[in-house]
Amino acid sequence: MEQPLVSVIVPVYNAGDHIARCIESIKRQSYQNLEIIIVNDGSKDVSLHVCEMYARVDKRILLIDKANSGVSATRNLAMDMAKGKYLQFVDSDDYLAPDATRLLVEAAEANQADLVIAPYYRVEKTKPLFAKEEDSYQTIQQFGFLEKGFYDKHAFAKGLMKEPASFYYGVMWNKLYRRDMVQSHDIQCSEELCWSEDLLFNLEYIRYAARFYALDEPVYYYVKNPQSLVSTQVTLRNTFKILSVKASLFAYYKNLYEEMGLYEENKLQIFKYLVAVAEA
Repeated sequence: MEQPLVSVIVPVYNAGDHIARCIESIKRQSYQNLEIIIVNDGSKDVSLHVCEMYARVDKRILLIDKANSGVSATRNLAMDMAKGKYLQFVDSDDYLAPDATRLLVEAAEANQADLVIAPYYRVEKTKPLFAKEEDSYQTIQQFGFLEKGFYDKHAFAKGLMKEPASFYYGVMWNKLYRRDMVQSHDIQCSEELCWSEDLLFNLEYIRYAARFYALDEPVYYYVKNPQSLVSTQVTLRNTFKILSVKASLFAYYKNLYEEMGLYEENKLQIFKYLVAVAEA
């Protein structure tokens, strides 16, 4: 099978402790026809130096260094520069399974899929009470909701309604997208939202996509970080801001499902999204 070019997009901000693991997991993919677009978003640690080292030894890496502007603007810049048939996203503190890109691309090509979605592993570092740091250990859980196979737009939308607040549907890093669809419909990550910008991107993409495929093999290791945006933003101080974002996304959900003729049968689940906590 011909190996179409895949643009792997990695936004980086103060990821010095993790970025080498992330880049190594991409470099060592069994699928090799990659362009790896790493965008340093004004990091203040050693992240840029690590990325520069990798860019010197792997010609597939395009490294961009810019002032800090946030993850959405960073992803949008990388998407504008991408040349691949497909887009794949990796967060700098996470890492890919060895066959991740191959499995995603093979499914997309074999099924002419506009979007491929896959389960993922959540990696959580835990430490028993009063234990030393070196005594901590990792727990790994698998998350995924769709059975393996092809889905049309209505079937995929109904599956989403079963878990409207899940990372499985909401994030960008367990999916493969067609770049031509993103460009032709000018789909971007919202630079106004401070939270759930991934979900809005996906809802906008679903509006135009027609063919979906679900894998049953996890492709991604999501490392749960207590200092991550998801973990730190859900505080009392930010409650009203988050509720405002949810209200906007609810309106988008409602409009999208009305267009598909699926709103009435799913409105209770859409309302559930308003009160649900994002589930990793």
